[in-house]
Amino acid sequence: MPKFEATCGVDPKLLERLICPVSRGSLEFDRDRCELISKSARLAFPIRDGLPIMLESEARDLDAGTK
Repeated sequence: MPKFEATCGVDPKLLERLICPVSRGSLEFDRDRCELISKSARLAFPIRDGLPIMLESEARDLDAGTK
């Protein structure tokens, strides 16, 4: 069974292989917000039109609310 079930249009195998570009740590998929969460970097990377946006400048700061 894939780690990511509802994937916001992204191949689940791709989501399983992505890592945080800031911390190089693992990511968790937030199905409700269509984001990839890096707990170690405290960032949430958006998924737009089926594409994970893995840029720090586009990520939401988990400590500050929204970006």
